[in-house]
Amino acid sequence: MLGLRAAVSYLRSMIHVVHHPDYVTPAPARSTYRWNKNGLIRDLLLERGEAVTWHCAEQTPTAWLEAVHDEDYVAEVLEARVPKEKERRIGFPVTPAVASRAAIVPQGTWLAACLALEHGFAANTAGGSHHALANTGAGFCVFNDLAVAAARLIDERRVARVLIVDCDVHQGDGTAALLAGRPEIATYSIHAEKNFPVRKARSTVDVPLADGIDDAAYLATLEVTLVPLLDEFRPELILYQAGVDPFAGDRLGRLSLTLDGLMRRERLVAGLAIARGVPIASTVGGGYGEDALAIAERHVAAIVTLGETFAAAGDAGSRIAALGAR
Repeated sequence: MLGLRAAVSYLRSMIHVVHHPDYVTPAPARSTYRWNKNGLIRDLLLERGEAVTWHCAEQTPTAWLEAVHDEDYVAEVLEARVPKEKERRIGFPVTPAVASRAAIVPQGTWLAACLALEHGFAANTAGGSHHALANTGAGFCVFNDLAVAAARLIDERRVARVLIVDCDVHQGDGTAALLAGRPEIATYSIHAEKNFPVRKARSTVDVPLADGIDDAAYLATLEVTLVPLLDEFRPELILYQAGVDPFAGDRLGRLSLTLDGLMRRERLVAGLAIARGVPIASTVGGGYGEDALAIAERHVAAIVTLGETFAAAGDAGSRIAALGAR
């Protein structure tokens, strides 16, 4: 049997992860998105055995989706009859399988947030669909799970203030647009200035970066711009879009972070949250290229680094969970 101290350490080391079988969807025709990425993420996390505690997402209630998306668009997706012009903006056809997946992911992000409030950190193995707008999807995003989850958490009064921290290489334009005018939700986006989308939205804080920025400059900029928002807004929960496409080798990125730089990013974000007693729920976000396994490995490294940073916080991590459970 484990001794008490070892047992406590073991429990803290477990990472709470949300998944659903429908996250792994057959690729629709004419799609360049790597549909096997989420399955590879699942498989890599399964290899960690009992270090991961699994939770299953469920269908998102239609009312939750309609709280941030137009009713007609929600119906188009759920009934798999999205007009061709909207499918072109999304980047793939919305088949019944794609529609089923899209309808589950937001609840998965909400569930990860609830678990983070209980345990300090939790992750969704999908999500981060930050380009989806009120009446259409865009940029491989169908429903905006970040906006849906944040709005629901506030409406349920689970927390009074939610901060969305978006470190994807692309601006979180949809999230910013959907949540504009909600003072209880703040949005932060650090992204490549010249990358998609061409027309940017206005987040609470936007940090546009020049092409090719390296680890040191990126991390310094992230810290100096995020800390004031954390201290002024005082969030009770962070929804973290942990896109790995700032990586230097990413097919759709324009930045030059190394693998070590990405891990240092996760430790920085987690450390800032831990120091302020704020739980984090992470989503996958972007990561693109021909080698789907390598992309999945980067996503898993983000989840594991965040989880291990919270676990290493020891008593601080316990205090965060206690605050979230109030």
